[in-house]
Amino acid sequence: MRFNCFFLLLFGVLRVSGQVTVQPVAARYLSLGAYSNQFNDVFGAKANAASLSTLKQAGVGVYGERRFNLEQLNMYSLSAAIPANSGTFGLQGNYFGFSQSNQTQLSLAYGRKIVETVEIGAAFHYHAISQAGIYGSSSAITGSIGMLLHLSPKITAGLNAYNPFRASWSKGEEERLPSRYTFGMGYDASEKFFVTAELEKEESIPVNVNLGIHYQLIEQLFVRGGISTQTASYYAGLGLQLSGFRLDVATSFHPQLGVSPGVLLLYNFGKKKEENE
Repeated sequence: MRFNCFFLLLFGVLRVSGQVTVQPVAARYLSLGAYSNQFNDVFGAKANAASLSTLKQAGVGVYGERRFNLEQLNMYSLSAAIPANSGTFGLQGNYFGFSQSNQTQLSLAYGRKIVETVEIGAAFHYHAISQAGIYGSSSAITGSIGMLLHLSPKITAGLNAYNPFRASWSKGEEERLPSRYTFGMGYDASEKFFVTAELEKEESIPVNVNLGIHYQLIEQLFVRGGISTQTASYYAGLGLQLSGFRLDVATSFHPQLGVSPGVLLLYNFGKKKEENE
């Protein structure tokens, strides 16, 4: 019964509303550090491409999630970033679903510092949807722009506009990708503690509030947690850091639909940005 409900949900997302690639239930866990000067990583660009410019090393990460413990609703995500003298370049990829019904997203992103307190970013996104049978497949290309403002050494604010021109699917202009606008803030309270809040408004959907915290228990171990108010979904995770390698075990909980476990692997490599400047 639960699978049937989710198949209908997935079908509606792909064919009726023209929705973009489904975000992981723990997506806020992945991009939680986007507005932090201390705890950002390659997944921060999912929330705001401008956060790429705050990265100090090249890195690559992969994340896998079994949504609501259903094999047909698996989610896989890849994110990578390479700092350069002119800014930082990023690559992202997402896959959601199974062979008969799935969504794919590929993104190229770029972020750079304009002045000491301002960073900007932009990304191009390719979306593809596929349904078995008579529904076939469709694709769309769109973009996003973002900005970070460092209001103080501990406070960072950011704006991001996703698909502001409402790109249409290749099947016809009557089905379009929805626009999404976000405003976020982060507070690095100490070397161990960070808190963030984000307002998100997607077309035809009420405002969503995302709240999250990051706490460094010891140098090698941290915890993260938060909530997305629109669906009352909670997420939490435990991360282990060893040199440039990081392993996270995360989960999210929906009050009606259950638990979605996930695993993240991340590796940072190369010289830190300060050593190159």
